[in-house]
Amino acid sequence: MLNWDDPIAAAREPRLDPLQSGSEAIREKQAPPTQPAAEPTSAFEPMKPVNPDDKRVINGLTDINQLAPFKYPWAWEYFLNANKNHWTPLDINMAQDVQDYQHKLTLEERHVYENVLAYLTTSDVLAMRNIGLAVMEKMSAPELQIYQARQVYEEALHTWTYQHCIETLGLDQGEIYNRYRVVPEINGKIQVANRRLESVLRADIDLTDRDELENFLMAYTFFAGIFEGCWFYNGFSPIFALQRRGLMKGTAEQLQYIMRDEVLHASFGIRVVKQILLEEEVTLDPAKLREMWDEAHACEEAYAGYILRDPILGYSKEDHMEQFRFVANRRARQLGVEEPFPGAQCALPWLDEQANLRKEKNFFETRVTEYQTGGALSWD
Repeated sequence: MLNWDDPIAAAREPRLDPLQSGSEAIREKQAPPTQPAAEPTSAFEPMKPVNPDDKRVINGLTDINQLAPFKYPWAWEYFLNANKNHWTPLDINMAQDVQDYQHKLTLEERHVYENVLAYLTTSDVLAMRNIGLAVMEKMSAPELQIYQARQVYEEALHTWTYQHCIETLGLDQGEIYNRYRVVPEINGKIQVANRRLESVLRADIDLTDRDELENFLMAYTFFAGIFEGCWFYNGFSPIFALQRRGLMKGTAEQLQYIMRDEVLHASFGIRVVKQILLEEEVTLDPAKLREMWDEAHACEEAYAGYILRDPILGYSKEDHMEQFRFVANRRARQLGVEEPFPGAQCALPWLDEQANLRKEKNFFETRVTEYQTGGALSWD
C-alpha cells in the first residue's frame, strides 16, 4: 500500500515473518494507543463576507484565501492566457540544431549562441526566485498570486529549456553554467540584478513604511520593466537572427514560446506597479529611474560588446543596443514615465513577430505545439 507520507517507503518496509502469527504481527505494527482528542475550547465564530472593494494589491486586510469576487479580473485573465500555452522542450525537434551547431555555425556564431544560453540559464533561476520569494508572498489578493504561481512554473520551464538545448548539443554543462561567474560582461548583469532585487528578498519587509514601499516599487519596476521587459526580451534576438537564416531553428522555436511568456510577465509586473502607485498614492522618483535606465544600458552595452565582439551575418552590437533603447522607451511608456532614450529607432522590425506567434506545422514532421489563441499582443 502506498505510504502518503513517504511514497517510496513501501520498497524499504520489512516484510512480515511468515512464521509469525498474523495476530502477533499486527500487534507489533500497531502504534501505541493515543489519548482521545480534546474538545474544542471555543465555538465557531462566523466572519464577515469578503467585499472585493476592500482588496488591495499589497497591505490588504481581506481573506487572502478567497479568490472571488475579483477586484482585479485582469490578473485572472493573465492566468487564463498563460495556461493557453502549455509545452515542454521535449515537444520540439532539435535534430537539425545538432547538425547546424556541429557543421554550419561559424566560430563567431557559436560564441554568440553559447553565451546567450549561459546568460539566460542563470537569469531565469534568478527570476524564479525573485517572484516566488520576493514578490508573490507580498501580494494580498489571491488572483495576483495565482498568476505569479504560474509565472514561477514558467521560469522553471524556461530553465529546463536552456538546459535541454545545452545537453542536446553536447556542450560542457559545467563550463556553460559557470560563465556567469567567470565572464565579467555576463556577471555584471547578474550582479546588478542581484543588488537591485536582494533588498526585497526578505519576508520581514513592512510595506506600510513609505521608504520600504518605495524601495520595493523600484525593485519590482526594475524586475518587470528592465530585467524581463528589456534584457530578456532583447536577449533572444541573436538566436532569432540565426533562425532567420535557417539556423538553430529548434532552439529559436523554443525561445519564441519563452518570449511570449516573458512579454506577459513584463506586462503583468508593470500593471501591478501602476496599481500599487495608484492605491498607495506614491510616485516613482525620476532621478532613481534615470539611474536605473543608465545602469541597465551600461550593463547591456558591455554584454553586447562581448557576445558580439565579432558581428555575425545580419546582426551586430549596434543593432542590439539600438533595439534595447527602443524597447526601453516602450516599457517607460507602459509605466507612464518619461522615455529614457528619446529618438531611439526600431532596429529589428522583425522582433515583435517572434512573440506574435502563429505556426503552421507539417503533422508528419513534428508535434503541433502552437498557442491556442494566436492573437497579436498589444505592445503599449
